[in-house]
Amino acid sequence: MSSDYLLSSYDYYLPPELIAQNPMTPRDESRLLVINSLRTHTHSIFRDLPEWLSPGDLLVFNNTRVIPARLYGKKATGAPVEILLLEEKEPLCWLALVKPGKRFKIGSEIYFYLDNNDCSQDNFLVATVVDRDEETGGRLLKFKVNSLDVFWKKIEELGQIPFPPYVTESKAAPSQYQTIYAQKPGAVAAPTAGLHFTDKLLENLQQKGINQAYITLHVGLGTFRPVDIENIKEHKMHQEWIELPEITVEKIKETKANGGRVIAVGTTVVRTLEGAAKAAEMEGKQGLIPYRDKTDIFIYPGYSWRVIDGLITNFHLPKSSLLMLVSALIGRERLLELYQIAIEEKYRFYSFGDGMLILL
Repeated sequence: MSSDYLLSSYDYYLPPELIAQNPMTPRDESRLLVINSLRTHTHSIFRDLPEWLSPGDLLVFNNTRVIPARLYGKKATGAPVEILLLEEKEPLCWLALVKPGKRFKIGSEIYFYLDNNDCSQDNFLVATVVDRDEETGGRLLKFKVNSLDVFWKKIEELGQIPFPPYVTESKAAPSQYQTIYAQKPGAVAAPTAGLHFTDKLLENLQQKGINQAYITLHVGLGTFRPVDIENIKEHKMHQEWIELPEITVEKIKETKANGGRVIAVGTTVVRTLEGAAKAAEMEGKQGLIPYRDKTDIFIYPGYSWRVIDGLITNFHLPKSSLLMLVSALIGRERLLELYQIAIEEKYRFYSFGDGMLILL
């Protein structure tokens, strides 16, 4: 079997001090490692992104918004519990990871209080465990509120933005874990390649004739769930909800017709565009079409690209599906070489870290 299909081939050592705990301020002061098809690389700064793109290119962004998905509550017995909302299965019913899991039997009620000394109805949110989810080990929670508007109001009051587990000493504000163009709530993690953009940078890109379009992928378990099987071809991705609107499809077609490049801002955009294209192909339809459904696409070396011509991304965890996706663009060995260069140059890694621009 090719090494490209072995989980152990995607391992590397990262000195812990290179895991970024705080974002750069301003956001676009982060570093940018630029890779092109000539197998060369250049060290740059993210604010200089317009210099590496051409008029007529199209940047596609993910406009999802991170929700305050981490909730702390109590059972009726008074036992403390922790909830991480993962995915809305239906109105007011959510798949969630729970701690401690053994205590969450079907029928259990959890109470989330804004103020433990005030137990009035306006001050708390109640959820009932209605089922188990064998795939994730999580629970399905049904929230007892009158409307979605009330639910979201209480989630904003009671919940916390969940930083990644490797961000342990951050002083970042919750707003720094949102892209400046975040609009549609539903993600439990940020599409971190977009965290580098500022209003000024978007304006500079526009002035150069570099166009912008948006998709939505609510980042969930499918993005950050670890690969835990040595033969990566046997790994099954958890589904994530995506939306590719008609206006973005038209911009992509226009860009390609005019000889421009479609650059995905983040792996979530890649999964949306390529997932939608794959779905259309499986239905026997020609070309990219608007799409609103779930995708479980898993991209690794050997993948045949359908839509994108480049990628802006951060540096990813060892053995992750994201590392495999980027390897499908430029090759696993080449990518790991670049990671070693980035480590030697003291780049900052992961969610609050530096970025890469890959042009095919």
